[in-house]
Amino acid sequence: MTYLKRKADLFLSEWKADTDRKPLMIKGARQVGKTETIRRFGESNYSSFIEINFYEEPKYKAIIRDGYGAAEIIKNISLIDPSKRFIENETLIFFDEIQDFPEIATSLKFFAQDGRFDVICSGSLLGIHYKRIESNSVGYKTNYEMNSLDFEEFLWALHYSEEQIGSIFYHMLDLKPFSQLELDTFNRCFLEFSILGGMPAVVRDYIDKGTFEGSLDTQRQLLLDYEDDVRKYAEGLDQSKIINVFRHIPVQLAKDNKKFQISKVAKGARSKDYIGCIDWLNDAGIINICYCMSFPELPLKGNYDSSKYKIYMRDTGLLVAMLDEESQDDLRVNKNLGVYKGALYENIVGDALVKEGYQLYYYKREDSTLEQDFFVRTKRSLVPIEVKANNNRAKSLITLIKSEKYSDVQYGIKLCNANIGFNNSIYTFPYFCTIMLKKYLAEQDW
Repeated sequence: MTYLKRKADLFLSEWKADTDRKPLMIKGARQVGKTETIRRFGESNYSSFIEINFYEEPKYKAIIRDGYGAAEIIKNISLIDPSKRFIENETLIFFDEIQDFPEIATSLKFFAQDGRFDVICSGSLLGIHYKRIESNSVGYKTNYEMNSLDFEEFLWALHYSEEQIGSIFYHMLDLKPFSQLELDTFNRCFLEFSILGGMPAVVRDYIDKGTFEGSLDTQRQLLLDYEDDVRKYAEGLDQSKIINVFRHIPVQLAKDNKKFQISKVAKGARSKDYIGCIDWLNDAGIINICYCMSFPELPLKGNYDSSKYKIYMRDTGLLVAMLDEESQDDLRVNKNLGVYKGALYENIVGDALVKEGYQLYYYKREDSTLEQDFFVRTKRSLVPIEVKANNNRAKSLITLIKSEKYSDVQYGIKLCNANIGFNNSIYTFPYFCTIMLKKYLAEQDW
């Protein structure tokens, strides 16, 4: 099976090189590649790699019967399977699917104190199980969140070189338009990525076959798996309400007003009846929440209304798989984004920003048409980002930049189906440039 290079590979190498490393907790939604990445790292970098999957092998839940100490757990693992070899300073123990056995997180403190063996834990970390894992291991682990592939990782999978991908950043930095060949190539790849998303199983099939054949079936199965996870792990919450919220995401994103409204989920639905449902989906790594800012000014954190938000899918390919059949056919055959074009590109830009480490914020002034899709920041400035389905005039961006009311805004960024440009303090970039946005903004003196 072809291995897909991931950014987590570099993180794992840096973690191992740290002499003061703590046990590592890798969290993320199901099927984003956690197990495959950790397994490859362990087998390539340790004399002994010990993998224990608590879902597939529940017998290993007995390893804590004599306590949570490293020595006791190692002894009990060896009793269950004497072929497992524990070599000091050369062994990686991988506890997988720990949402089925959150108690093992208590042992991380003792493995950290023992220091003879490296430990990585992973799982979907769903709902209350994640909270138990956090409380059992606080202060004795390093956290890392893994998502589905981003566009840069997708380009790696298509065998584009670091130099070719890096050229996107230098075009942005120099405000140098792409050649027509460059623009056509990266736009085509980005559209493919918009349709497929970044789930490794979907991407790998596409790489192997060179077509979209089978991708929809794989995506739909993943969506069914997510709903099964709700039924299995959403303890203390109304599972049907979580699933209703989940299924209404594409419906509400297709509206002109993309603000998520609980009242539209079910007849007579009220926000207080759905407390915890959206947080559960967010904690599970299935959705991204974009909060409405109270006013477009710094700081970003704390400057928002928690009752007003948009919900995006964490993986745009899964959003595509939730659309009606006609829209899916348009996307896969005609590559015509139609009515969902704005929603899909907003979703993929939001997903890209989250994968770059940003939290999502938007702004909509209640008494006017002023609405801005996203906001990020530089050292001194608030930077509005507009995602356009075409290359129309960005009225809200112009208002935010020129009005004295918004003193923290000096420049804006427009992402659309166009080449690189700069006019009226607005930087225009093609959609695919989002992967370099954080790196680009770090170079700006705004």
